[in-house]
Amino acid sequence: MHSKFIKINNNQYFVRTWGKADNPKILLLHGFPEYSGAWNTLANHLKERFYLIAPDQRGFGQSWAPLEEKYYKTASIINDLEALINYYDKKIIVLGHDWGAATAYALAFSKPQIIEKLIVLNGVHPAIFQQALLSGGSQTKASQYINYLRKKNIEPILMKDNFKKLKILFSANMDTSWLKGQTEIDYITEWSRPGRLKAMLNWYRASPLIVPTNNTETNQINFLKNKKLNIECPHLLIWGEKDTALLPESFIGLADYCFDLEIFKLPNADHWLHHQTPKEISKIITDWLLNYKNY
Repeated sequence: MHSKFIKINNNQYFVRTWGKADNPKILLLHGFPEYSGAWNTLANHLKERFYLIAPDQRGFGQSWAPLEEKYYKTASIINDLEALINYYDKKIIVLGHDWGAATAYALAFSKPQIIEKLIVLNGVHPAIFQQALLSGGSQTKASQYINYLRKKNIEPILMKDNFKKLKILFSANMDTSWLKGQTEIDYITEWSRPGRLKAMLNWYRASPLIVPTNNTETNQINFLKNKKLNIECPHLLIWGEKDTALLPESFIGLADYCFDLEIFKLPNADHWLHHQTPKEISKIITDWLLNYKNY
């Protein structure tokens, strides 16, 4: 693994890379509350065939982390990601998880010319997810943590007792046995950087997602039918079925937005599948990409 700081649009980003630069390139986009080091195990399984590029996303780890909420709107974030892609190549495979999936989808919508293929691990297409949230069903209930994380001045509560509350939210009745020893120490180091937790939470605060506070269906769905949200490139979704934060209804209808979609379900994994089953995921990714020429 190699790492360096790269200046993108006058802002500094910390980037880790694995593998040989002349191999096919995959941009790895992490989610909340992770950082680029979250990809280490999966990247080590993929590095013989691919060149993996993993930035600390804006507000996370050692990358630029402005404290103002306005800097965490998706349009602003993907402008920097586009520049990061162009730093390495003209076109690239993009893999995202959690919030990283949200930015990966946004790149696929608005910058399709630079996205060769799209891979998502337990992440959601924004239109389908919003529809699930407005339905007043199970996903609405499961997503109440979003409203909690949007609360003003919630940071001291999450940081208390060595980030105890954050780690409880992180697990949400899922398997975080991988978050032990040096791995846990490394995560706490990243969370403890000055102003970092506020910056990380601003991803939720700046999001336009509507999360109803009760189980009543909200009649605000029609605006979601938008061809601008189609995925033009081949798309692979890998889904850990034990996820308690993102439920299966969050990807029902995804095929309606894709011309080339394949879904793999992992019955023994949850939201943190890239930590739990990295070898299996690397094989799924490699086999899927090998179906296309030049791999």
